[in-house]
Amino acid sequence: MSRDASSRLSFYLTFAAAVAPLCSNRACNLLIGAALAALLIRHFRFGQSFRFPPVKLPLALFFAATVIAAALSGHALEGWPGIRKFYLCLMLLLVSSTFRKLREVRALVIALTAAMSLSALWSIRQFCGKLAEARALNLDFRLYYTPQRITGFMSHWMTLSGEEMMVILMLLALLLFGGRERRARWLLAGAGVILLSLLLGYTRSMWMGAALGGAYLIWLRNRWLLLLAPAPILLLLWLNPAGLGDRLRSTVQPRGDLDSNRFRVVCRRAGWEMIKAHPWFGLGPEQVKAQFKSYIPPDIPRPLPDGAYIHLHNVYLQYAAERGVAALLVFLWWLGKMFADFLRALHRLPPADTERRWILHGCVAVMLAALSAAMYEHNLGDGEVLTLFLTICACGYRAIEDDTVEVKGA
Repeated sequence: MSRDASSRLSFYLTFAAAVAPLCSNRACNLLIGAALAALLIRHFRFGQSFRFPPVKLPLALFFAATVIAAALSGHALEGWPGIRKFYLCLMLLLVSSTFRKLREVRALVIALTAAMSLSALWSIRQFCGKLAEARALNLDFRLYYTPQRITGFMSHWMTLSGEEMMVILMLLALLLFGGRERRARWLLAGAGVILLSLLLGYTRSMWMGAALGGAYLIWLRNRWLLLLAPAPILLLLWLNPAGLGDRLRSTVQPRGDLDSNRFRVVCRRAGWEMIKAHPWFGLGPEQVKAQFKSYIPPDIPRPLPDGAYIHLHNVYLQYAAERGVAALLVFLWWLGKMFADFLRALHRLPPADTERRWILHGCVAVMLAALSAAMYEHNLGDGEVLTLFLTICACGYRAIEDDTVEVKGA
């Protein structure tokens, strides 16, 4: 295999691995392994260098803290899934080492939009089916639908909505700041389909994240447009199509256990008890679910509100409870460094450099969205969502690099 063919093979496999989480987690894992093998062949046969974003130290410390927490928990084997998930961080290496040109990031966002649109279309079909089922059974739709929502190509509605949130923000950044895009008509249609699916998914944390990331992008483009933001919200509350207005209102006026507000309070309080009892190394990865009942405060009335007591539905509490406060601080250092690096790069960029600017604006918007949604859902603990998040962050670092570095290391 020639030098150029080897480089292209590792790129195409990485590109496919970046899109695969929207369709199949298993395919994504296999493609990451294949892309890594191709990258290693490229390195050892042709001497081409690896590149990794400048977050190796906090990421390595977070990995070490996770391994230590698992080893000291007394349930080391049960903690393996939490350690195994670091495999997905190879996307940082793969994207940084194989993407040569910024136009390849543009092509990736377009491919992500296409795949996400197909998943969203399938989810809309699922929604229509559930609506018909509720009517046939003469049941209250929101009562019937909320516990069994649309999933698209994914296995859970939170996974679908988390992916939609990030893809639509990168797409919005491309359309607002990426200059003229000849596929704009098709991309706008895809954005509409994805946004509709996101709304029909009833996932309030992802609504909030998408709104925050979108507000950041619109503020930069034309801050006066934000004055129109209350209009669609008021329209949803008034018309209440498919119960969307009621679901939005449930943020402050929940309908019993249906809207999960009460059970999340139990999760937060139990998580705080876990952290107080094990501040240094936590309970160990995967132990929150196993030991949850032991940490429920005695003043919480029984029976417990209905809900999924499988994790704490908050990334920050989850990692502190699982792996200790030090692990959480290192995790925040890792994320904070990426966020600060993107903002600093944007500050240094000349206004005419639109190709780098739209990528970095999209990365900032995605980070704002994902980290705010993480207050109410363990979204970055989801393999598919985490893979997409890491891919987007790697694209951000690709935009920071010099073209000279890009060509030399390719």
